Amino acid sequence: MPHAGLMNEREMGPEEGPLFRAKLHIRGGKRRLLEGKIAAGIITIYDALSGAMEWYVSSSERMKLLSPKEDDDLNDEHTVYRLLVLSKVLDGRFDFEAFDQLVERALHDDLRGYDFKDALGGIESVMLQLGIMPFDEAALPPEDPATY
Repeated sequence: MPHAGLMNEREMGPEEGPLFRAKLHIRGGKRRLLEGKIAAGIITIYDALSGAMEWYVSSSERMKLLSPKEDDDLNDEHTVYRLLVLSKVLDGRFDFEAFDQLVERALHDDLRGYDFKDALGGIESVMLQLGIMPFDEAALPPEDPATY
């Protein structure tokens, strides 16, 4: 993954670690998509989204906006996404279920020729709404393209 060797998420803590991973994976996922490594790029972008949602629920201040029920599994991306939409943190225009199905396809196929622009645009919209983007890529450590 794009964060290999660039961070120690556990040492960074429950907020900074997932946030930093999300940023690294947005950058790395975009690079992979542009290089034609579509399946790897989609999977990397999904991990960026996962990290962003993990970051969101790691803060008690942000959690006040979500009001989860006692039986809501905050380790489940589907549940967290639903809560983000219900609480109006996200506008709900991004089709998380369709993207999740695309990720499943990417795990088994190289997706050569897949037009990723809509999926990437949807992810970027979610990242903007969550406050992850924009960010200064120059503040990130230099990427090692050898990570794939």
